[in-house]
Amino acid sequence: MTSFEWSKEAEKLWNKRANFWNSKSQEMWDSGSRKDILPFFQQYVEKQAVICDLGCGDGYGSYKLRQADYDVTGVDVSEEMIQKANSLFSSPTSKFLKGDIRELGFEENQFDAVLAINSLEWTESPLNVIQEMKRIVKPNGRSCVAILGPTAGPRENSFRRLYGEDVVCNTMMPWEFVRLAEENGWRKLDEFWVYKKDSETVPKGSLSVQMKEALSFISVFMLENIK
Repeated sequence: MTSFEWSKEAEKLWNKRANFWNSKSQEMWDSGSRKDILPFFQQYVEKQAVICDLGCGDGYGSYKLRQADYDVTGVDVSEEMIQKANSLFSSPTSKFLKGDIRELGFEENQFDAVLAINSLEWTESPLNVIQEMKRIVKPNGRSCVAILGPTAGPRENSFRRLYGEDVVCNTMMPWEFVRLAEENGWRKLDEFWVYKKDSETVPKGSLSVQMKEALSFISVFMLENIK
């Protein structure tokens, strides 16, 4: 599958899922698996900062950041998602753009920070996205990235790669993402885990980082651009 073909397949997949995602996104950000991500983000990124939301979906996460006084541009490969974002949250300052997050049409050092929640894994090359993030974020700028935990259900979408088939989902372990980021100009500042519901009763205080990741639905990292 060529890079162009991959982008079209990804768009087709997320266009198809747009209505389902839209029905779930507000709950995820307000009270579900993503509810603690923006408070975590706000600990490290000052208000009024210029943010790029990579893989913004229907735009609800971007919308909440704008409510918190950030200047946000959302990018997604799906035309259906972008249309939902623009129709639901239209305003004079709305900025939702269709695009491939592996090749962003932004200037170097244009943003103060990036938000990329469960989007790097849905690309042909997470490394390309990490490099693009570094290019568009200012020196010492921040990046908040969420990666699926080792046993998270959505990882099933990458299973067919074991048969040599082209897949849209390119999953990686959380520790693999951190190493890839650190080898390409980013420094990890902090992390937290959103645990799977069936592991919520397990005491986490004495667990190692590896065990916490193993029990997680998603691992969330805050990185600093060390240009």
